[in-house]
Amino acid sequence: MNETPPAALIGIVEDDAAIAEGLAMNLRLQGYRTFVAGDGETADDRIASEAPALVLLDISLPKQSGLWVLERMRASGNQAAVIVLSARQDEYDKVAALKLGADDYVTKPFALAELLARVAAVLRRARPVAMDVGTPAARPSSEARDDPMAEAGSCLRFGQIVVDLDTRTVTRAGGQVRLTHLEFELLRFFCVSARRVYSREQLLREVWGLRQAGTARTVDNFMAQLRAKLEADPERPRHLLTVRGTGYRFVAE
Repeated sequence: MNETPPAALIGIVEDDAAIAEGLAMNLRLQGYRTFVAGDGETADDRIASEAPALVLLDISLPKQSGLWVLERMRASGNQAAVIVLSARQDEYDKVAALKLGADDYVTKPFALAELLARVAAVLRRARPVAMDVGTPAARPSSEARDDPMAEAGSCLRFGQIVVDLDTRTVTRAGGQVRLTHLEFELLRFFCVSARRVYSREQLLREVWGLRQAGTARTVDNFMAQLRAKLEADPERPRHLLTVRGTGYRFVAE
């Protein structure tokens, strides 16, 4: 007899009790399970013990900041999806959160419907799915037709990099490279859509899954992170290339 898998658990790390309870109630109405933590230290303990699938993480918290919580998660190997919530408009905070491994960044005040859509999109991307890049179903969009590496099966190779689409792992010269969910999805998209040039708007739509998922700067930040982790010389990339005035393209050779 098949058992229905439990609903995804979402951790809400927010010191404003009204906001936290409102989010928890609306997420439960969507069918998710939730827990709430009101400070950084409590959040660190709850995340480690309860292993949520996704964390909604405020930056400004008592005791320890949200960035501290995120850094602790990634340092421990916890790759759960993280959407950072913040009233701060500073670009530095966004870049810092993304560099630490956040999957998305939402500025307060936010529209509840948009946040719920982002939660669903991030969880959908984070769900492990076995993929065979030799089949049309593995291609991320109708635009992604030219795939010079499709015949290699689920393991794609370029330079010293090996991308295993089945296990969602990446190695560089034999050593594991830790990517966030969105970093992996962006890399996967390029790997199965090589040679073509994609605008930032196309990448936001195809990889982030929402027409209003972020700004062009979001794509630039993620590309910079991928280059830092994968390119031998991030300042002179060989594979993840900028096409000036247009966007980005991936070259496997």
